[in-house]
Amino acid sequence: MDGVGLWQLVRFLHVTGAALWVGGQLALSLVVLPLSRRILAAEARGDFVARVGRRFGMLTGAVFLPVQLGTGWAIAWHKGVTWASLADPGYGRILVTKLGLFVLVMLAAAAHGWAHAKGRSELARALAVASLVGSLGVVLLAAALPAT
Repeated sequence: MDGVGLWQLVRFLHVTGAALWVGGQLALSLVVLPLSRRILAAEARGDFVARVGRRFGMLTGAVFLPVQLGTGWAIAWHKGVTWASLADPGYGRILVTKLGLFVLVMLAAAAHGWAHAKGRSELARALAVASLVGSLGVVLLAAALPAT
């Protein structure tokens, strides 16, 4: 092993960002929300959940998205990905599918925030589930990318 270089650091940041995003969604869905339903009164729970959602959304916009977009672009550039190569079997097609699903996940997450703010809890819940399932799909596609 030659040590950790620039491109290993870029990939590490990309993978860590994805782990924080998906891990945060899982932690909220499986730990924070169920506990808040059990131990907080309805009015306190609503305020708490809204604050947690806003904080997660702010971190997404301020940290997660810039890191993912910047490191993702850098990795693609380093690997020689071109617009034309996105149609190639293997790496290109998997990457374009991953990117398309990532865009849908971000749209679902943004729509979740809007629906929650408008008091449309059933729609917000469905969008949260869609975002989480889509995020897991993005991670699956990332794991399926052939090593180059």
